Amino acid sequence: MIECSALADGRIIITGGSNAEATSIYSPLTNEFTRGPNMKVPRGYQTSATLSNGQVFTIGGSYTGPRGGKNGEVYNPATNTWKLLPKADVDPMLTVDKEGIWREDNHAWLFGWKNGSVFQAGPSKKQHWYGTSGEGSVVEAATRDDADAMCGINVMYDIGKILSTGGAQNYDNSPASARTHITTITNPGEPAAVERVPDMSAPRAFGNGVVLPDGCVVVTGGQRTAHVFTDTAGILAAEIFSPHSKTWSQLAPAAIARNYHSVSLLLPDGTVFSGGGGLCYVGAPGKSAARCNTAVNHADGQIFTPPYLFNEDNTPATRPVISSLSSHQIPVGGSVTVIMTQATRGMSFSLVRIGSATHSINSDQRRVPVSNVQSGQGYSLKLPTDSGILIPGYYYLFAMSPTGVPSIAKTVQITI
Repeated sequence: MIECSALADGRIIITGGSNAEATSIYSPLTNEFTRGPNMKVPRGYQTSATLSNGQVFTIGGSYTGPRGGKNGEVYNPATNTWKLLPKADVDPMLTVDKEGIWREDNHAWLFGWKNGSVFQAGPSKKQHWYGTSGEGSVVEAATRDDADAMCGINVMYDIGKILSTGGAQNYDNSPASARTHITTITNPGEPAAVERVPDMSAPRAFGNGVVLPDGCVVVTGGQRTAHVFTDTAGILAAEIFSPHSKTWSQLAPAAIARNYHSVSLLLPDGTVFSGGGGLCYVGAPGKSAARCNTAVNHADGQIFTPPYLFNEDNTPATRPVISSLSSHQIPVGGSVTVIMTQATRGMSFSLVRIGSATHSINSDQRRVPVSNVQSGQGYSLKLPTDSGILIPGYYYLFAMSPTGVPSIAKTVQITI
């Protein structure tokens, strides 16, 4: 029921849940949790997103606490305070769900963007811009589809390019969708452009999406009918979407269904972790789990190896190797020199923000391609100048061969 986002300094802010107003902050540096200030509004199943100024916006979350009226608020890590944004109205982004409001404001698809703005791409069929200055604001941006897509997949795979697919009209006991769209955003407040592209091969609710270093998106798990805490009609085969051809391809099947409460995350070696599922809520430690189907609790994971790590004959592909960086801390708009072990023409580079996932939502992940100039074994990379495109925080930096084989990533911190 919680939501988490990565702050610019690498700490993780965790909000909501059973203690619905609570904020906790985890420091990887010290391996410690500290209690943060309570949110202004108690929330569960909200979404949060890190902003261009390093602050964190959250909205929705009627699963716990009072139902309805869960307008936006913003966390400022510099002052360690929350500020309510009464004009960042949640009502425009509500879905229509047979269970009512406690489901209708869940799991918004949020993307921090330029000038402290947030783009809400779904799961409602209407899309919106949220502003975070003053008392906040909301402006309609586009109509994505003629139906909502709760717990659908949404990934920013390129600058201003959002792939969305799957989901269901209702949170539970609802047929899944395979419908897929690309939404293109430019400046805050301006209309978004929505393009209908080919469907996935199978409808999926509660699936997960991961953007790869080359911009393709891998989808894992999900089921043909959204049904919480079940593996009914689970889909084992992964799929990959190519933004270049705008086509889907089926990939290897998983051994275990990954549905409700599953996650998938990009790893620094270019593979994908897929794990979890089930984990029925029993109320409190020690309470009875008699009403839970523990057979669908999957406290395990698998590693998926994408096709770009293989040659055509299925032998392992030779990977480029980054030997060193001029710096591991780079300001937005700055430059970094990458030294490769071998000089190869036609190399490309991308930054992928390190993710944190729950309920098909990973508002942290995004891919940003980076231009480069080669000089011998060194490549000078110039980063985008807007912190709304390159949200501050920690990223994987990948080098890719001319044939699209990625290196093992180096971790860098983007600062403002």
